[in-house]
Amino acid sequence: MSKRVCPRMAARWLKVLAASAVLLLLTTSAIAQEAAGKPPTTPVIAAHGSLGHELSEWTVLPFVALLLCIAVLPLAAPHWWEHNKNKGIVAAVLGIPLAAYLAISFGSDGQGELLHAAKDYVSFICLLGSLYVISGGVFVRGSLDGTPLLNTALLALGAVLASFVGTTGASVLLIRPLLRANQPRQKKAHIVVFFIFVVSNCGGLLTPLGDPPLFIGFLKGVPFLWTMQLVWQWAAVNVALLFVFMIWDQFIFNREERERAGSQLEAVMQHEKFGIDGRLNFVFLGGILATVYASGSQQWSYGIQESLMVVLLLASYFTTSREIHGKNKFTFGPIIEVAVLFAGIFVTMIPALLILNANGKSLGITQPWQFFWAAGALSSFLDNAPTYLTFAATACGIQNIQPEGQYLAEFLKLPAEANAVQILAAISCGAVFMGANTYIGNGPNFMVKAIAEENGVKMPSFFGYMAYSGAILIPIFVIVTFVFF
Repeated sequence: MSKRVCPRMAARWLKVLAASAVLLLLTTSAIAQEAAGKPPTTPVIAAHGSLGHELSEWTVLPFVALLLCIAVLPLAAPHWWEHNKNKGIVAAVLGIPLAAYLAISFGSDGQGELLHAAKDYVSFICLLGSLYVISGGVFVRGSLDGTPLLNTALLALGAVLASFVGTTGASVLLIRPLLRANQPRQKKAHIVVFFIFVVSNCGGLLTPLGDPPLFIGFLKGVPFLWTMQLVWQWAAVNVALLFVFMIWDQFIFNREERERAGSQLEAVMQHEKFGIDGRLNFVFLGGILATVYASGSQQWSYGIQESLMVVLLLASYFTTSREIHGKNKFTFGPIIEVAVLFAGIFVTMIPALLILNANGKSLGITQPWQFFWAAGALSSFLDNAPTYLTFAATACGIQNIQPEGQYLAEFLKLPAEANAVQILAAISCGAVFMGANTYIGNGPNFMVKAIAEENGVKMPSFFGYMAYSGAILIPIFVIVTFVFF
């Protein structure tokens, strides 16, 4: 397979960029029209309260069906599902009729909900797309030592980077150097599994850049630095995982040393000179961080943050040599897949969020530990961003806070007896940590698995991976429950 960037794929991406730009313009235009007329604040808040009670239970079915398709079709029809066109068909079949129903049956109230979903979708895709493209323009030359100590150090580096360049960005940046470092070794699947645990999931807890649910929370009013208070939960989980990994990897390394001819230590110590190509992209990554922080702290008008992200994305793509993209085997397939599926998710989850918010008190979930496991259980099999929103809306509904605008900021300002900070911390940790429980829990999981298999690593099956997570992650999460929640 050619390592050069496929022109046809690049053309498809430019079409996606054009479509995103059109969507951004339409959204901004709609906001401008609203600003020129009557302010929608009061009617929309009223709509949330009424729509949540008026919507029938069947309106949640498209959301459930889409998430089930994401979970089941990669296993039941892998060759059909691997084409983004088919994912788009599924998203459209489930999303468009529901969007039409909301817009026609509920008039301006339903249309307002669709507009808010469109705005959040554009912000979400601009962040993920920019992090994906920029990190894909950095190539780590040479091969590191594939020893247990260095493997552990690389995973620890990924745990830190994940919070600042995103779990997707850190995964793209580090998985190939890790695979090259361990190329001489025979047993490597466990290394990739722990990489998914730490870098693709549990490391991304400290900033809104780290994981999609936290960025969604930031859009809904959570202060940018609020998640830094979760550093103790982050440290407990990641240190435990790194400790278990080092012991596990050392055991397998020593066994290979005994069973295989020649010295495995000498083999992994033979490496090329280390270096980094595409260092200009670190400037663009800094630009993304500064943009997100400034937009939240200064309350920029909608569209400014998104436009700057697209500019940084394009600057990275067109200033990065095709040689670097080729060495990274960079394609737009994974981010196009995310864009297609999330277009359907953001539409179909509207009724679920409204109904849960209106009826949150009846679910019986009131304590932080209950929110931790409820959000985590769904994040294990469904997408963790809408799962975070679902339980955040549920928690707000219990306090009679409508899911409109910066509503999580209002939630966090509740008196101490409401336990709002602890509840949102539990939801955040559950959504981020337990996305590691399955291949489908978080976007980078399948991407890392695919890259590893492309490089000759035989990865565990869907249920084989769950055996790893059940034996390693669940006991750690139980300890986290007793210590923190």
